[in-house]
Amino acid sequence: MNIIRYPEKSEWSKLVERPHLDVSQLNETVAAVLADIKKRGDDAVKGYELKFDHVDLPSIVVTDEEMQEAETIVSQELKEAIQLAHDNILAFHESQRFRGKKVETRAGVTCWQKSVAIEKVGLYIPGGTAPLFSTVLMLATPAKIAGCKDIVLCTPPNREGKVNPAILVAARIAGVNKIFKAGGVQAIGAMAYGTESVPKVYKIFGPGNQYVMAAKQQVSLHDVAIDMPAGPSEVCVIADETANIEFIAADLLSQAEHGIDSQVFLITTSEQVILDVQAEVNRQLELLPRKEIAAKALENSRLVLVHDRKEAIELSNAYAPEHLIIQTADYEKLAEKVINAGSVFLGEYACESAGDYASGTNHTLPTHGYATAYSGVNLDSYCRKVTFQHLTAEGIQNIGRAVELMAAAEQLDAHKNAMTVRINSLK
Repeated sequence: MNIIRYPEKSEWSKLVERPHLDVSQLNETVAAVLADIKKRGDDAVKGYELKFDHVDLPSIVVTDEEMQEAETIVSQELKEAIQLAHDNILAFHESQRFRGKKVETRAGVTCWQKSVAIEKVGLYIPGGTAPLFSTVLMLATPAKIAGCKDIVLCTPPNREGKVNPAILVAARIAGVNKIFKAGGVQAIGAMAYGTESVPKVYKIFGPGNQYVMAAKQQVSLHDVAIDMPAGPSEVCVIADETANIEFIAADLLSQAEHGIDSQVFLITTSEQVILDVQAEVNRQLELLPRKEIAAKALENSRLVLVHDRKEAIELSNAYAPEHLIIQTADYEKLAEKVINAGSVFLGEYACESAGDYASGTNHTLPTHGYATAYSGVNLDSYCRKVTFQHLTAEGIQNIGRAVELMAAAEQLDAHKNAMTVRINSLK
């Protein structure tokens, strides 16, 4: 773990950098796969499933029989946990419903908006080293609330051609319409272009490895919208001398086990906290089944000692973390100063895992510093705002001349005339 003590502000831009990968060759590979999916549809998807996931699929469609089988495999206890998480996610995202109102900007000029669901959305659910059935809940639940007609889910099967049963149970609970056995770039291409089996969607959501992220970015240029640009997962913890060291270490490791390219970042005003956290991380690391992955991720970690809380929150805002945990005595005051973060966890009991699974907030969040400009997935992610306006004769009289003058000043005479003929009709 890398310890940095009292860095100068001139060093911050370097300090908050994420690991960079050379993706030039990766992008060429992704582009070739996408072009093949666009050309050959289902046959190409099956071919890449055989090549990358090592499974020969007669069909990429998840059947009703497979859904029923999953129900018998998943324990009742886990089903109840998934249901509890779904109910909390549902309650939180229901509260985000848009309630537009009509505004009379001038007498006779009324403007308003209404929220309209995106009709077809695609959800990508990773199924590799960690099959993320929780992400099904995070992505499908708000889609269902929004009123999306087609909720399409793609996820890679195992070598027996089966989808993780917890993913299927979560999909049933959250209201997914169609489920397909496709992973990686081929899944993104199938949803972006449509195949004989997979419907073309209008927006794609979901995390994935660097190939999935590259595919999402490429298809977003011409074919389909995506939720957000994204990179490897990350957490930043702000801690003072009152913090619980065991909790901090657990939080850092819970992030590090995501993948070798994950990053953990600790900012503290206490030298002792750094030393104690380092020792506790090493102790807990040895107990983890995924310790090799976590240990590799910790090579990118940073434990930063700063002068005071003001500097701590400023450095955090410069880092713009996906997850921010504030474990200080005055966490409420610091929370008010948060500008850039995906999701914030306050106090010693608010671990990132709560938001990842069952508190109700969404865990699909901007990474790689994109929290400076992007929000995490929320109900609005599945909606469009359509704007309306209505003008009466009185409205024409009140704004008509201003419209004529502005259009003429921009030398757009047809624009001016569209208003002029209406003004003249009132004479």
